[in-house]
Amino acid sequence: MREKCSMYKTKLLAALAGVLMFAGAASAQDYPNRPMTMIIPFAAGGPTDVLGRVLAQRMSEILGQQVVVENVGGAGGQTGSKRAADAKPDGYTFLLGTVGTHAQGQTLYKKPQYNSLTDFTPVALIAEVPIAITARKDLPVNGLKEFIEHAKKNKDKMTYGSAGAGSATHLGCVVANMAMGTDIVHVPYKGTGPAMQDLQGGRIDFLCEIISTAKPHIDSGAVKAIAIMTKERSPALPNLPTAAEQGLPMEAYTWNALFLPKDTPAPIVKKLADGANQAMDTPAVKERLAGLGAVVVTPDRRTPDYLGKFLKSEIEKWAVPIKQSGAQLD
Repeated sequence: MREKCSMYKTKLLAALAGVLMFAGAASAQDYPNRPMTMIIPFAAGGPTDVLGRVLAQRMSEILGQQVVVENVGGAGGQTGSKRAADAKPDGYTFLLGTVGTHAQGQTLYKKPQYNSLTDFTPVALIAEVPIAITARKDLPVNGLKEFIEHAKKNKDKMTYGSAGAGSATHLGCVVANMAMGTDIVHVPYKGTGPAMQDLQGGRIDFLCEIISTAKPHIDSGAVKAIAIMTKERSPALPNLPTAAEQGLPMEAYTWNALFLPKDTPAPIVKKLADGANQAMDTPAVKERLAGLGAVVVTPDRRTPDYLGKFLKSEIEKWAVPIKQSGAQLD
């Protein structure tokens, strides 16, 4: 009797699994059939928001349903990311994450609001935005070699600014300090704006800023560009050599990627990833993102599988400078 009950339960579970798989496949077939929400975990108007809106507009056209942007700022992007993680895994709510929300934050925060690796389903890596070392325009150096020599001679007098402790601008300069073998004093600000203002005013010596924000000030001559902290030069600043070209390999850049809540059915993940890929292959989108200083990643790096592996390596990579800097947020 017990054997029959056991067999019956096994068959019932198998049948139930089959029904669920069929339901998932059926729902994926007509996905999307209503508007979707892209959560951007930062305030409107910033570089991530602008990039997200460019992408959302084109994805709306490709997928045949409107992608509505919802800005949910707070806690360095943790608030909006947590909302996306807790959303129903049906493909209608997804997140435009960043290196800060999904890699740096896992070490930076004492108690992160989510686990980047287990609370999300990777969709596609979108773009990378290089960080540039920018100095006050009257700093008596030209190029990275002279900058390093000056920093070592004047390390007790120099200061660098950032958009706040633990921000991409702060951690970029932590990487630079580690590579140069210096320990320049950090001056945290409440945002990039005031930090850039003080750099132009000569009240701090340098800033490690993403190109999207730094480019207008570099182009105008208000600040001096020293080096790009990526392996290749940026199309946005083609005449600015990389740190590696100048004899000191070091990397610091931000990136953007799409994530769905965990347990989202694979067919839905694929459909959203395909839509994002088509959007990124659109010449007008590439041109617009290039104008923001963002570099669209190559197709082989836009798969869910690649993003999952990339994310794990990024968490491990950024844990080193974060622990080295002693930066920790509640």
